[in-house]
Amino acid sequence: MRASDTPVLRDIVLVGGGHSHAVLLRRWAMQPLPGVRLTLICRDTHTPYSGMLPAYIAGHYTHEQVHIDLRTLAQAAGARFFKAEVTGLDRGAQRVLCQGRPPVAYDWLSINIGATPGFGAAGASAHALPVKPIDRFNRRWLELLERVRGRPARWRLAVVGAGAGGVELLLAMQWRLRRELQALGRDPGAIEFSIYTDAPVILPTHNARVQRHFMDLLRQRGVLVHTGQAVTQVWAGCLQTQSGRVFDADEVIWVTQAVGAPWLRETGLALDAQGFIEVNDCLQSTADARVFAAGDVASRVGQPLAKAGVFAVRQAMPLLHNLRASVLGQPLKPYRAQQRWLALLGTGGAQAVASRGALSAHGGWVWRWKDWIDRRFMAQFTHLPLAMPAHAGTPLLPVSEAEREQALAASAMRCGGCGAKVGASVLGRVLARLPVSARDDVPIGLQQAQDAAVVRVPPGKALVQSVDFFRAFIDDPYVLGRIAANHALGDVWAMGADAQSALAIATVPPGLESRTEDVLTQMMTGAAEVLQAAGCALVGGHSAEGQELALGFAINGLIDQDLSTLLRKSGLRPGDALVLTKPVGTGCLLVAHQMLRARGHWIDAALDSMMQSSQQAAQCLREHGAHACTDVTGFGLLGHLLEMSRPSGVDVELDLAALPVFEGAIESAGAGHLSSAQPANAQVRTALRNLQAHAAHPKLPLLFDPQTAGGLLASVPAAQAAACVQALHAAGYLRAAVIGRVLPASADAAPAVLKA
Repeated sequence: MRASDTPVLRDIVLVGGGHSHAVLLRRWAMQPLPGVRLTLICRDTHTPYSGMLPAYIAGHYTHEQVHIDLRTLAQAAGARFFKAEVTGLDRGAQRVLCQGRPPVAYDWLSINIGATPGFGAAGASAHALPVKPIDRFNRRWLELLERVRGRPARWRLAVVGAGAGGVELLLAMQWRLRRELQALGRDPGAIEFSIYTDAPVILPTHNARVQRHFMDLLRQRGVLVHTGQAVTQVWAGCLQTQSGRVFDADEVIWVTQAVGAPWLRETGLALDAQGFIEVNDCLQSTADARVFAAGDVASRVGQPLAKAGVFAVRQAMPLLHNLRASVLGQPLKPYRAQQRWLALLGTGGAQAVASRGALSAHGGWVWRWKDWIDRRFMAQFTHLPLAMPAHAGTPLLPVSEAEREQALAASAMRCGGCGAKVGASVLGRVLARLPVSARDDVPIGLQQAQDAAVVRVPPGKALVQSVDFFRAFIDDPYVLGRIAANHALGDVWAMGADAQSALAIATVPPGLESRTEDVLTQMMTGAAEVLQAAGCALVGGHSAEGQELALGFAINGLIDQDLSTLLRKSGLRPGDALVLTKPVGTGCLLVAHQMLRARGHWIDAALDSMMQSSQQAAQCLREHGAHACTDVTGFGLLGHLLEMSRPSGVDVELDLAALPVFEGAIESAGAGHLSSAQPANAQVRTALRNLQAHAAHPKLPLLFDPQTAGGLLASVPAAQAAACVQALHAAGYLRAAVIGRVLPASADAAPAVLKA
């Protein structure tokens, strides 16, 4: 989390990662507005650039080349990135409703989510593959590619919709699939393509010359063109047109006019007949001045625009200006759409057609021109500077007198001691919303407003206590809360105990009450959900103002009083297998993310792992006879392993080849993106007996990488190791692995041996 001397006064929330928002984020980074916090909510971390999609399908670009990394872009822009699916709006409370997490508050909102499939035929939603949303189409396309490769038979592919998108996509798929079959030594003509449209011509928005060119091209390539034939029914393996004719089709690709997302209908916003948000010339909702929309989801009243990426890109700067102007109380500026625009349409191979009004041209030079334009556009999102302008300065926003006083108080020298506590009214409202577990052995907890909790230790049980606390390392407080709770619970699970109760300790940067309340609600809801799932009662805690957001927990656990089920670190036995339940590499990945050098999906995978509870893993390890266990956290894998081997009086062997690591961790560590804790952790390298022989191994730095909410490291009888790992995989710990073995003690002062 970035610390700032300027308190957050206003929130702008961007819903969706379309072209308009991507360009807006890039420009916001150059000139942020002090006192304004930007948040991007998007279901996916990577958003495709539609202009390059057909060429990607044809095989000319990689997935990475045609996708914008929204997580890294938001990081560069100083914006928060919430990976979540939006399900609606509460416009009265000015909140965005999200699936599986608390609502997100906004002062101004912008929506740029594109379109969803508009199936106009019975059975199409079940049996056709829609091109939108593009990210989901890509997954289905890759599956289709594998099916075609694996099935040596004739295929019939039908594309419904003969606008620019349908024609360009068909030619790209044909180009790719024919070359795939050629590479396999099969007949490229084994795939038959057809295209259907209810319009009398293909490409109805382009001039007659372009239409003739593409019609000739489709015929040359053996594509069956059905104009004036609306598809009315789709079944598995065939489709029917309005004439009543039925055509065989193994796959039906749906590229007709899309519609607005279903959740928009419940927002109360003014929508057009297709369900898109009606906006005025300033891209502002005609029903709500605090809501803006751009790209395909926006429908300009009185001047409808084609659903083309060129408009979404051009709308970014007017949208940015008008959002800033709204916050500052300044006049808005209208967006002026160009009357004619240049369209560059690929033909599958290294050829393209240029179309603008009555003008057109085609050839290899047009493709090279298109390629240059597209790569230049994407370069602005792939070559982000390491340092962006800081959020600093005196806020010039129009605010109420009460807000001004709160802002001045937040910026002034803060009290220490009890004067630094978060206000009782804020805290009370937050606590009232949290899901909590009720337990019979917690007679006084969060529900009763007492000075302290009362927790009973049931007969025959002993108390296991642990505490963990850390600063925020991610801009999403809800995710932070889930990770912090899992991290704190890890010590209890590792010892074979059950979690009973938790006390929270949180620090929140000073600011307006509403912002403090929102951050606390997000963070503590995430944590409370994890604790509730673990059957652990949140019984109280303490919250205070601090320079940075931070969260920790003191956990009480219960274990049999005779300690017969207790798993100690000192229980390693020679011959045991060493089992690790999660990959390593979170430390260097998070550093790389801060440096804008990590890919978004690397961070997604690491965060998903950190949010995964180790409760089931601990149970699985116990069921397979684990002799010792610990959780891998701040001291790194080797540091924690030595905490086990030294008191156990044994040596250990680590298999570097078997060590599971997160994608991107080796690249990040190799680039020098190492945690500040790495030097201290690496001091234990002297415990490695054969370090020089493996000094150049790419995984070596990851032995010292500090982990947050890392996996469990346990010694399991060798005979049970394979079954244990299989059970861990079945329980969802897909990267669990045997990473070494326990050896009898030797006379060597270095107890750890590396194997590769």
